[in-house]
Amino acid sequence: MCGRFTQFLPWSELVKLYRLTDPYIGRNTPPRYNIAPTQTVPFVRLDKEGNQVVDDGRWGLVPFYVKDKVPPYATFNARIETVNISGTFKHSFAGKRCLIPADGFYEWTEAEDKAKDPWFIHLPETKPFSFAGLWAYNDALDITSCTIITAQAIEPMTMLHGRMPVILNPEVYDAWLSPDTEDGELKTLLLRHNIDHQLEFHRVSRDVNSSRFAGDPGVTAAA
Repeated sequence: MCGRFTQFLPWSELVKLYRLTDPYIGRNTPPRYNIAPTQTVPFVRLDKEGNQVVDDGRWGLVPFYVKDKVPPYATFNARIETVNISGTFKHSFAGKRCLIPADGFYEWTEAEDKAKDPWFIHLPETKPFSFAGLWAYNDALDITSCTIITAQAIEPMTMLHGRMPVILNPEVYDAWLSPDTEDGELKTLLLRHNIDHQLEFHRVSRDVNSSRFAGDPGVTAAA
């Protein structure tokens, strides 16, 4: 799964992954070390002209058909196994796909003292990357939202959790966002063109266990 992630690199570094123009490149987005579900996050999508643009939305998908309130169940992750048939996600999977920039995320394991140890997970040299995501706009509630697609974990993530977010290879960003990509190809992109096998991780401060903690938990190592 993916329950927290980071965007602590400068915005200028994160957006080098995309084909953006002003004013999106020049955003002054501050570092964020502990982004949690329901918070507002930036994501990259296509506009009506096919240009890559940055939007901001609630992390936790609110489907377009919801009329009175945000769903009471968790929608910050969408399982790859059912994303194309789930009532919550299938419409976004078919026509509202996005990329969510990040430079790391967290997972937890139980320590000997029964407390939870957080692990910071990232690419080599903490290079920025993109989660495969979906987005939605709910007109009745006036809410833009997004979610991160997850899959069964592979090594080395299996040491920490049974699920993991799908991190796409930049070579398939255009295909993932394109409305012309057929449904059958989309699952192939997620399963065969991700870079999850490159992930590394190390333990960091337990301060990050609280979603209210917004400082740097020490991404170099835990004390």
